[in-house]
Amino acid sequence: MTTLLLKLFVKDYQQTRDPAVRRRYGTLGGVCGILLNLLLFGAKCAAGLLTASISIVADAFNNLSDAGSSVITLVGFKLAGKKRDKEHPFGHGRLEYIAGLVISFIIILVGFELFTSSIEKIITPSPVQFHIVSVCILIGSILIKLWMGLFNRNLGRRIDSAALRAAATDSLSDVAATAAVLVGLLVSRFAGLNIDGYIGVLVAGFIMFGGIKSARDTINPLLGQAPDPAFVRAVQQTVLSHPEIIGLHDMIVHNYGPGRVMISLHAEIPGDLDIMRAHDTIDLIEMELKQKFGCEATIHMDPLAVDDGQTAALREQVEKLVGEIDPRLRIHDFRITSGPTHTNVIFDVVIPAKFSMTDQDLIRRLKMRIHDLNETYFAVIQVDQDYDGV
Repeated sequence: MTTLLLKLFVKDYQQTRDPAVRRRYGTLGGVCGILLNLLLFGAKCAAGLLTASISIVADAFNNLSDAGSSVITLVGFKLAGKKRDKEHPFGHGRLEYIAGLVISFIIILVGFELFTSSIEKIITPSPVQFHIVSVCILIGSILIKLWMGLFNRNLGRRIDSAALRAAATDSLSDVAATAAVLVGLLVSRFAGLNIDGYIGVLVAGFIMFGGIKSARDTINPLLGQAPDPAFVRAVQQTVLSHPEIIGLHDMIVHNYGPGRVMISLHAEIPGDLDIMRAHDTIDLIEMELKQKFGCEATIHMDPLAVDDGQTAALREQVEKLVGEIDPRLRIHDFRITSGPTHTNVIFDVVIPAKFSMTDQDLIRRLKMRIHDLNETYFAVIQVDQDYDGV
């Protein structure tokens, strides 16, 4: 069904890296959400009036808020697709995350309002009327919301959209919420127990939990979360597939919204490699990364003395010392400069997130251990942060 709708309403739907195609995905998801949620709102309002059920009426207004959320999704995709300008040189892609965050806050607010209304119904209960029409409406709502959740999840997965994933989470939460309302109505009819207010509290919990989860998923990329490890490994494999590259480090992934990723890294090359050939290789890799991953890449060349046996042997010793302190530590840009009285051992050490030692303690310990190897060795160490998360 999803593929059929995409074929009908999204031109070039398979080109998901194209910003224009992403906007069409968002438009399709938003329009479907508006139409179906307005339909459910009207049907549930009628069912709520027939049964005098607070949980059904609250569930109806939950659908109305979902329609508003779909409008926000549409606006968010429209604004996120704006071209870059002087004030925003990297585009407006993060507006899609902001749209998802606004949707999440609306979900939480609706859940809280439902919670307070349900508490009032528990304190001052009123009888609930049973109507078969209301039961059919609730069952139909469950089926529609289940389809909407799977539909939005599919769209969100295809274009990696936080806003559509938030909409999917909301729809699937609504499935559980409406199912609880239906159970409460049936229990009232066949067991004679008025649990309408308690069901309303349960529904509110489902809604607020889904909103909090969606908010977390949209806040993380706004704060600057670590890149997807699979993406980092794929980029590393692409760079290292070129025989001229013998290593890489200091890779940083900058995310300015879906389809707007920039990468910077240092590529290690043999020091005796012809400079024109090295430059041509770097240009080729940058173009390959753009074609393969749709990202802009900036690569710095780091020449290494690959035929220097003394440097290679000392590097191996230093790597062993570093690994004894913490196996997660890595070194790069290793080189030595020898003089008549001492030898400078120069390198960068990369520390992972939440590393227990301070930079100063790590440098001091490494300097002592390297000096123990040979009293003429003096270490010059730069501490780098691990930005790629792998």
